[in-house]
Amino acid sequence: MNTTQPASPRAWGAAGLLATLAGLAVGHLVAAFAAPRAAPLSALSDTVIAVVPLEVSHWFIDLVGTLDKPLLVIGLAIGVALAGYWIGRLWRTRPWPARAAILAFALLGAAAAVTRPGLGAGAAVPSLLAGAVALAGLQWWASRFSAPSATGRRGFLAAAGGVAAAAVAASWWAGRVGPAAVEADREALTLPEPDVPAVEPGPVAEFEQRGLSPYLTPNQDFYRIDTAITVPRVDVDTWTLRVHGMVDRERTYTMDDLLGRELIERDITLCCVSNQVGGDLVGNARWLGVALADLLAESGVDPGADQLVSRSTDGWTAGSPTDLVFDGRDAMIALGMNGQPLPVDHGWPARLVIPGLYGYVSATKWLTELELTTFDAYDAYWITRGWSTPRPIKTQSRIDTPRSKADSGTVVVAGVAWAQHRGISAVELRVDDGAWQPCRLSDVATTDTWRQWLLEWDAEPGDHTLTVRATDGDGTPQTSDVQGVIPDGATGLHSVTVTVS
Repeated sequence: MNTTQPASPRAWGAAGLLATLAGLAVGHLVAAFAAPRAAPLSALSDTVIAVVPLEVSHWFIDLVGTLDKPLLVIGLAIGVALAGYWIGRLWRTRPWPARAAILAFALLGAAAAVTRPGLGAGAAVPSLLAGAVALAGLQWWASRFSAPSATGRRGFLAAAGGVAAAAVAASWWAGRVGPAAVEADREALTLPEPDVPAVEPGPVAEFEQRGLSPYLTPNQDFYRIDTAITVPRVDVDTWTLRVHGMVDRERTYTMDDLLGRELIERDITLCCVSNQVGGDLVGNARWLGVALADLLAESGVDPGADQLVSRSTDGWTAGSPTDLVFDGRDAMIALGMNGQPLPVDHGWPARLVIPGLYGYVSATKWLTELELTTFDAYDAYWITRGWSTPRPIKTQSRIDTPRSKADSGTVVVAGVAWAQHRGISAVELRVDDGAWQPCRLSDVATTDTWRQWLLEWDAEPGDHTLTVRATDGDGTPQTSDVQGVIPDGATGLHSVTVTVS
């Protein structure tokens, strides 16, 4: 039966909006204490990422870059809030369809959560509770404050707003010091000294030049690219790493098991396949961990297993060529980064690092499984979305400074170049259409890190185009052919236009 309540449609819409926001806040609070990835907006965002067409995903990433996930969450939040507003207006004349709409949204969030890898039936609770709070809020409004009373409306606004604010504050607290927090465990871990320390790069590992990327990228500045809307928070006390598949013996390791093994320390540059020419989705760090080849050898790898599939706690997968694990390169299960336990954003408590391969096929964070299989038998996450099977990282170079303006006279042009596991043997700079000029190179200890380069340029007033190219350790120059990041990494030469005054 249709019934019209005395309050205005706008007041009912505001009530629906507030009840919805209060419900979302409570749902996220409950998730923060148990499973942050089960929070309603996080679960819905993960589902959108999983089902959206590849072309749309690539278009959105090209448009907004690393803001793609925050903007997705914000967009969904706005959409749900607007839905709450119109549900409130609907309740004014048709309460039962409005109740049904709230239930439908709650079930949608619950279904999104329980279908996410690594989450069970309990993941439905935050979304169902969010729906229950929204439903109760509107029911309260309908029964007590539907009359056009300013006092009644203010009371409801204060109550709903208070619930939402308290839940948001408690959610923030729970994510840091409550049961869902992992920072305390991470900060309590004292990493052992490496059994095999990294080889120092030499006396001139860094040119002291303003604007030039440092040899080791600080943890807080290291790029982060992954599919996780909510960063997984892994309990290190219950965490295990399982090795299985085409092996003689399945093995399971705890953190104590890994810390008790021989630990190696290596400087390794990681690069995202989505890095554009001249982009910043690349960084160099000093990693501490366990040699991957030694660990896998204990399980007895079947010679026919040509793919190593690594799985994250959130279900993400990467497929790496098995032969590259055993060819002598410093592939590792990393537990430390730049002298600290792995940051949560970068894979705590353990991640995979395989030099010479892009991250989408080698750098799984929040690692839980290593499965030996074949490329014919299984396609990992990004392979099913149009990216190629593993290819070596392409030779790249970047101008860090100057980027746009400079004073006339001697100008230092500097940047970094990388070709992991082949190394950089030369870097050259060209000014406008002039000849290629050789640049000074910094010291490096291995071929797995980037290398700084520098050139002093006698700059004359006017607009000038600077272009850089590198040559890898095999003697192959960086190609000038322009290719986008899909399907296996961008190519081309980085150029900047500098105005000299």
